[in-house]
Amino acid sequence: MIKWIISDMDGTLLDDNGDLPQGFDEVMDELKRRNIIFSPASGRQYYALVKQFSKYKDDWLFIAENGTMVSKGNDLLFYVSLPAKLTSTLIDATTSLKDVYTVVCTCNGSYVTAEDEAFFAEMGKYYTRHTLIDSFASIKDPIIKISVCDCKGKNIRENAYKYLLPYGDDVQVVMATDMWVDLMPKQINKGVAIQKLQGKMGIKPEECMAFGDFYNDREMLKAVGESYAMENAVPELKKIAKHIAPANSKAGVLTVIRDMLAKN
Repeated sequence: MIKWIISDMDGTLLDDNGDLPQGFDEVMDELKRRNIIFSPASGRQYYALVKQFSKYKDDWLFIAENGTMVSKGNDLLFYVSLPAKLTSTLIDATTSLKDVYTVVCTCNGSYVTAEDEAFFAEMGKYYTRHTLIDSFASIKDPIIKISVCDCKGKNIRENAYKYLLPYGDDVQVVMATDMWVDLMPKQINKGVAIQKLQGKMGIKPEECMAFGDFYNDREMLKAVGESYAMENAVPELKKIAKHIAPANSKAGVLTVIRDMLAKN
């Protein structure tokens, strides 16, 4: 019996316009009635997730920043930060790249040093609490993630990812979308966050269902018994998933959940 459902956001739960599928609230109400937990698991900032799902703030577990921060309501359950001795080196590396933008993430919000209309429009989808500062050196809070955005060339693999891979011995270098790459602590990802929560809640992997579409969803799918790659997922994810769900443009997540509810 499924007790916990986890879903990625972009390219998975949301359609190609970034909207929730029709009937979402009704399905969430039925999950709550059956005591089935639902969690968004995303590279998005916690505050961006809560803004979109404000009515569920006190009910859901929010797996934010690709697993580096997990919260429920106003309670921060846990976070994992980048090694302090590396953050200045990593920030220097990302800010030295041409035609891309750096976002430095903490549990209290994100920070940027560049003003650009296209960048702010793209960043606003994922980071609703952000502060423009003169220098990243002024950040005092622990840094949980450093993100790099290529909103103009839209080819993050060539314009940033390949240049940041040499830091992969010390941190995770993860492509989040074709416009974003994340630098994260080695010991955390969506899958590890799920395993931590499974232990805390006493829920077995086989009692969990998860949906994803991109490279940063690999560990999440491996952490659950019922794993679904979206029809529109990258080929690598389809190879490791137990099932294939209809595409995000066809409300695939809700389709699978409705089928599961109808059978139980």
